[in-house]
Amino acid sequence: MALPRTRLLDRKVVAEGTMAFYFEKPPGFEYTAGQFADYTLLDPAETDAEGDTRGFSLTSAPYEPRLMATTRLRDTAFKRVLRDLPIGAELALDAPYGSFTLHHNVARPAVFLTGGIGITPVRSIGLQAAHDRTAHKIIVLYSNKRPEDAAFLDELRGLDETHGNFTLAATMTQPETSRLGWDGETGHVDTPMLSRYIDDLTAPVYYLSGPATMVSAMRGVLTAAGVDADDIRTEEFTGY
Repeated sequence: MALPRTRLLDRKVVAEGTMAFYFEKPPGFEYTAGQFADYTLLDPAETDAEGDTRGFSLTSAPYEPRLMATTRLRDTAFKRVLRDLPIGAELALDAPYGSFTLHHNVARPAVFLTGGIGITPVRSIGLQAAHDRTAHKIIVLYSNKRPEDAAFLDELRGLDETHGNFTLAATMTQPETSRLGWDGETGHVDTPMLSRYIDDLTAPVYYLSGPATMVSAMRGVLTAAGVDADDIRTEEFTGY
């Protein structure tokens, strides 16, 4: 059976070296915040051994009218073609997939430990939770080298300011290299930083998303703090 098609509607730089692509939402298409989609280029101008299909988190929240995919612009055939696609170009869409979604028990906080492009499913989950006025307490610790690298930082700050159940703690690991300056948290996420935002480290359900090395390091921090393995959910981003 042929996959449904979607059309490119717009693109926008959302951080240095990071671009968001906005696509038409096919009629009847439904997904849960935090899931991902496979996009396939149709008759691309170039290809390579990695093929013509890539999986991207659905950065958009389900209530939003368009689908959004966000990626670091590595120098690969797929991303060169995607970057240069004309508005209106069609792609095949295979979705939704994934279980990196918000738990149902609102009595347990949701803590997202995310770095770099790993923020993409978190944007979807955070915006949808605010839209639905869920009772979940959501805490996002978002790590980047510099604020210039932090996609959706201002949008997440807005959620922090307007929704009492949403807390953003952004941290920069190389703030001295920023042209913008930074007066927030600095350094990698560790137990002392977690403890500034979470009273009982064993109470939440944790969601780790980002490069594999970051996810592994955060799992180690949580395990050492006594967090049960069943309370840790992960989404690793490779090739970004």
